[in-house]
Amino acid sequence: MDAAMTPDPQLSPVEKIEIDLLLEAIWRRYHYDFRGYARGSVERRLCRARQSLGCQTFSQIQDRVLHDPAMLSQLMGFLTIQVSEMFRDPDYFRALREEVIPHLRTYPSLKVWIAGCANGEEFYSLAILFREEGLEDRTIFYCTDISPAALDRARAGIYDLDRIPLFTENHRRSGAATQLSDYYTAAYGAAVFDKSLRARAVFAEHNLATDQVFAEAHLVSSRNVLIYFDRELQDRALGLFGDSLVRGGFLGLGSKENLRFSTQANCFADFNEREKIYRRNTDARTPVRELQHAG
Repeated sequence: MDAAMTPDPQLSPVEKIEIDLLLEAIWRRYHYDFRGYARGSVERRLCRARQSLGCQTFSQIQDRVLHDPAMLSQLMGFLTIQVSEMFRDPDYFRALREEVIPHLRTYPSLKVWIAGCANGEEFYSLAILFREEGLEDRTIFYCTDISPAALDRARAGIYDLDRIPLFTENHRRSGAATQLSDYYTAAYGAAVFDKSLRARAVFAEHNLATDQVFAEAHLVSSRNVLIYFDRELQDRALGLFGDSLVRGGFLGLGSKENLRFSTQANCFADFNEREKIYRRNTDARTPVRELQHAG
């Protein structure tokens, strides 16, 4: 079951206060802001952390994280969601391939922002897709995440071999004309993806809760990130995406996400509603910079 769909834990009023204080402490000590994350999701993750770390109370976690910076990296493993797969929801990637790529071909250079790249599965999916469609050489991929550990795993591009059959089937269903095995080497129970796929990638820490626009982009793909935010933080993130995109740029969201009730909805138009792909309105506010269109 998806972590976002599991039942909320039954916490006492004191425990809820402790969680408030813990999140505030993390923000004030380390400037990682989880205060706007969906409350039920945060509570579930912190309950797992409390058990795994051998703490009796959330206050004990707070004490340890305030006085031991190394504790933060352990806690981040619980507070950030790093579950994904390559070519997850293959129809989304097929829609990119068949409907979005033809528009992106009209630009002399491209920038793609993968916001919340987790362990890199979505980045490698897009890098492979852009290579297959002949756009890799003109594209820079910005891969951002709040978790330094996740970024390290994304840079490495190493995945357990038992995950590869699913990745391979997803890739096939995305409309690929090549084999996924063309892009990795298998050894010692792991698949290591070709380092050339990372040649045009920039990996960087970025917090959608506190940081500003990361870069201009023609495509922002941020899938299954917003579901872990409350409504205010969702609006903030969508505002960043809108400000980042060039006019007519594309935004891809996860299958359980949409713009319908967002204050930022007027910045986007439906492009492929079924696959949650949107296009930045040309009459919305101007982004940081506009790229020169080829056509």
